[in-house]
Amino acid sequence: MKPSIALSVEDLSFSYGGKKALDRVSFKIQSGDCTLLLGPNGAGKSTLFSLITRLYDTRDGRIELCGFDIKRQTRKALAKLGVVFQQTTLDMDLTVMQNLRYHTALHGMGRKLAAQRIQQELERLNMYERRFEKIRQLNGGHRRRVEIARALLHKPSVLLLDEPTVGLDVPSRLAIVEYVHQLAIDEKLAVLWASHLIDEIYPDDHLIVLHKGRIKASGTVDEVLKISNTVMIKDAFYTLTQGDQA
Repeated sequence: MKPSIALSVEDLSFSYGGKKALDRVSFKIQSGDCTLLLGPNGAGKSTLFSLITRLYDTRDGRIELCGFDIKRQTRKALAKLGVVFQQTTLDMDLTVMQNLRYHTALHGMGRKLAAQRIQQELERLNMYERRFEKIRQLNGGHRRRVEIARALLHKPSVLLLDEPTVGLDVPSRLAIVEYVHQLAIDEKLAVLWASHLIDEIYPDDHLIVLHKGRIKASGTVDEVLKISNTVMIKDAFYTLTQGDQA
């Protein structure tokens, strides 16, 4: 069965005043693909995520989630989306369970289904036994696991991760990287993962290299290495993002 297009971005542009943050950005992500969005600070990664999640709006370009236009069919489109932002959005004074139940209520989920989904996602992340602990009692890695669980409760088709491992210790970071990659395979989930850490890339990943609001390369790891005429991703990243510094 041919994979379907889960996220489509076409000719997307956005400016802050007179400064262009994104310039005619286009790409597609299929179901089951893990795509790493690479770029230095100021490349436009957070702006792109803000447009996909409808925090920002623009007249220039088109975004579709599972075939639903994000402007004309906003509710249906966003129902297909799970998001983990760089800054935590959990309520620190509530328990893990209370945070997750609040999210299921926002999605109109019944109590029985909500309980099943919460248990399923927390167990997959080895967090179910900590469900009655307050968020402030958890370390950074465990808080991230709760946020990932929350993003998956409504069974999205697309998962956006905005540098979710920033500030985590190495074991926590690698555990989350491995979990998300396996999730894409097992659930046929389309993942768009914004990062600047080269060691978070797996050989089968797709890459989008963004620099100064423009896509400098897009494709498989091997295709990006070929485009940049390099043999290692760190060299490809440097070549594509440092060659035209102002």
